[in-house]
Amino acid sequence: MYSLTVRDHMMIAHSFHGEVFGPAQRLHGATYVVDVTFSRRELDADNLVVDIGLAAQELKEVLGALNYRNLDEEPEFSGVNTSTEMLAAVVADRLAARVAAGALGDGGTGLERLAVTLRESHVAWATYERDL
Repeated sequence: MYSLTVRDHMMIAHSFHGEVFGPAQRLHGATYVVDVTFSRRELDADNLVVDIGLAAQELKEVLGALNYRNLDEEPEFSGVNTSTEMLAAVVADRLAARVAAGALGDGGTGLERLAVTLRESHVAWATYERDL
């Protein structure tokens, strides 16, 4: 299996509901380093996993909808604990929809999986993987 990873970042604010979250129940910020790994069994006709420029551009656009937002104020996240794990899935699903729509060009048609990793610090991160 071949893979290619692109990286970007986003900054959000949010709070959590539930005693398990302790002081994180209060409004706080998070800066995530976001890695997306695209995978396929065989390289495309140009010997690529996917066009790295298009992959980086699509990631930037997906993150742009979340960046500098207080997620508590976004209707789609109302009453939801926007954990690192949950946000990794949101980013992955939004990217998968773009892949399905052809945003990564012809090279995107052979992609089989993607994995999104949100790194909230040098010691903690979460990953969500999904088939395409």
